[in-house]
Amino acid sequence: MMPLLQVQHLSKAFGGNQAVNDVSFDLHAGEMLALIGPNGAGKSTTFHLINGQLLPDAGEVLLNGMSILGQTPHALSRMGVSRTFQVAQTFASLTVLENVQLAMLSADGLGFSLWRKATQYRNADAMHLLAQVQLDTQAQRPCHALAYGDVKRLELAMSLANQPRLLLMDEPTAGMSPQERHALMALTRELVRTQGLSVLFTEHSMDVVFEHAHRILVLARGSLMAQGDPQSITQHPDVKAVYFGRGTRGARRAVSADDVEGVSSASVATTSIGATITADKVSPT
Repeated sequence: MMPLLQVQHLSKAFGGNQAVNDVSFDLHAGEMLALIGPNGAGKSTTFHLINGQLLPDAGEVLLNGMSILGQTPHALSRMGVSRTFQVAQTFASLTVLENVQLAMLSADGLGFSLWRKATQYRNADAMHLLAQVQLDTQAQRPCHALAYGDVKRLELAMSLANQPRLLLMDEPTAGMSPQERHALMALTRELVRTQGLSVLFTEHSMDVVFEHAHRILVLARGSLMAQGDPQSITQHPDVKAVYFGRGTRGARRAVSADDVEGVSSASVATTSIGATITADKVSPT
């Protein structure tokens, strides 16, 4: 079966810096795929090449065999692509329900032209989306009154307004507590299971990645270092080298708590890739 998303030989340079170098991978229907790597590895550039914010110097991005390079956000939405942002894109002054109705207006190509009627627009469908993210009981609350974890759930509901086949999530758990992080990603994985949705997400929280992703892509210095299921990634020698401070080609890099969110400066934790992290060092366990 053809993959839903095919990324083929993507490359992008900024001046003399080769940010992304010949990156290729596939994403299948009903799969959650995580894109990780140290700071400066090329994650954000790769993500922006896929979502249309940047054009590559070389390579192709195909959705169901059709190129999506250079498409506008609205065109991508019509093709079944949706996204969430590191900072939630919601309307604080509107109710939870109105936020979803506004997203539906946009998905249906009506924009803000019928905003005065938005409170009546596809009310049942909007409530159904809120039920999917467990926010239907808060439909009439103003968005600004929500806890941040609920704001992120609302953004997820809004991203489903166009009935996407592909959901792109940029650092979806940034700023969330550990409990909120896992709740959001468990909810996302359930949507993947029940709706056949495909998800590509970037993430710094390794506990989230290794618990919820079906497969993981690891970038380093703009190149794809490894890809596979969580278990195989934990055992990959090059991944261990980069995360434990010994990069390929003799490079050395220290990993700090900044690289793995959710680890306080005073705490010690063991990650899923087998490293003990303290405030100032990482050592193999």
